[in-house]
Amino acid sequence: MKRARTFSAMLVVTLFLVVFYMTVHLETTLTVRALKNVSKSKDFTTLSAVVHIVTVSNDLRQMIPKNGAYWNRLLYSAMQSLENGENPRRKEPHWSVCREENRELLKLNVHDFDSYPALIQEFLRGLNCKSPPLLIDQPYKCVGAVRENKTLLFAIKSSPRNFERRQAVRETWGREGVYQGGMRVRLVFVMGNTAPDDPDLSVLLSFEAKHYEDILQWDFNESLLNLTLKMNLFLQWTVKNCPSLSFVFSGDDDVFINTPDLIKYTESLDASKASQLYAGQIISTASPLRNPRSKYFIPHSFYNGPYAPYAGGGGFLFSGALLKPLFSVSQILPLFPIDDVYIGMLMKALGIPPESHGGFRTFDVRQQDRENICVHKNNLLIHQRLPHEIEKMWKGINSPLLTC
Repeated sequence: MKRARTFSAMLVVTLFLVVFYMTVHLETTLTVRALKNVSKSKDFTTLSAVVHIVTVSNDLRQMIPKNGAYWNRLLYSAMQSLENGENPRRKEPHWSVCREENRELLKLNVHDFDSYPALIQEFLRGLNCKSPPLLIDQPYKCVGAVRENKTLLFAIKSSPRNFERRQAVRETWGREGVYQGGMRVRLVFVMGNTAPDDPDLSVLLSFEAKHYEDILQWDFNESLLNLTLKMNLFLQWTVKNCPSLSFVFSGDDDVFINTPDLIKYTESLDASKASQLYAGQIISTASPLRNPRSKYFIPHSFYNGPYAPYAGGGGFLFSGALLKPLFSVSQILPLFPIDDVYIGMLMKALGIPPESHGGFRTFDVRQQDRENICVHKNNLLIHQRLPHEIEKMWKGINSPLLTC
């Protein structure tokens, strides 16, 4: 009897272990498969997953002439590839050799390349180099953010040396949290790397990134004409990591934002406008500057045509629903040296009309109004403020003692 009881107990334990193992094994297998499927579904950086659904509007085709300028040729070549069902983006060499490999290509295709200013030459050498290593990431920045919960992401262009500016933003208008009306604000600073001859700030930046969890950095040199690459990388990162944002504000780290009123503006929009928004101070009749002494100089042989209407790059607001289409069409349109002009072209390609809003003052206010707190209270954005000015104006517009 005792042996029978012992045998029965062993049999029960054995059966339990077999069932437990099979259950665990089955759950593990399903989990691995599920993770693989999730990984595949979220790999938005794969061109075949996104580019084939994009078409370039006739408005852009009619605006940009098909002629011998290098950028124009690249655009029409990419659109032809798309229409033929081919990948419109050329195979990119490894980042470490990409610029060097472009030298012969440029000599062959741009007959007066040697006459270009050094900045334009440097930009062109990196025109097809869109994949620098990501040095500092924030993969969990938007975890839990869904469009129904209303999330506004501040994407602020910065550079490693601008700590004081970043801190002023964190302590004032860029402070993360849930605002009145339920809008959740999140913040990232987007930047490249310091030039080789500049002091190495990587240790300080790493510490700052771990402490505040709001820095995105790629391994490309900070420069005026690399701002377009910065925006392109941000679009790619956001499509992958923050696909459900309600709105994105893109701006410089020296702007002053009236965050409560910016949020009120988003809440005033009807559903159709909220999903197709591109708003700011709109430059509607711009064309390339041909003066070689201008930092915005564009040679005739590089681009020939007008600019699409665009929002001043100091700061503009757009719908989170446009992130994936913007990234997709950015794989078709070649990078352009001026980042805000480039965004205008992308929006034109998507058929999104710009919305002019008088509260965006990307070219500042009148000199006599620079210290007027009520002027800052009555606008959404004012460009070019020092950190201490941002702190002062933020405290002012939020003071219960203020009467405007």
